[in-house]
Amino acid sequence: MSVARVTEIICGSPKSFKDAIESGIERANKTLNNVEGAWVKDQSIVMENGKIKEYRVILKVTFVLDAV
Repeated sequence: MSVARVTEIICGSPKSFKDAIESGIERANKTLNNVEGAWVKDQSIVMENGKIKEYRVILKVTFVLDAV
């Protein structure tokens, strides 16, 4: 039997929501072991002078804890 944990991360990209998601998953894999999946909890944009400056996503990342 395995035990999983879910952690929330916020990621941003000046390019797109897709790029923000991909960079968030890439970063999570550098820190967390056994990443099994993720889902987008929320999306938002940051604007400056009427233009989109950054696309942001809140990700819920699921990873399996190492056995003790």
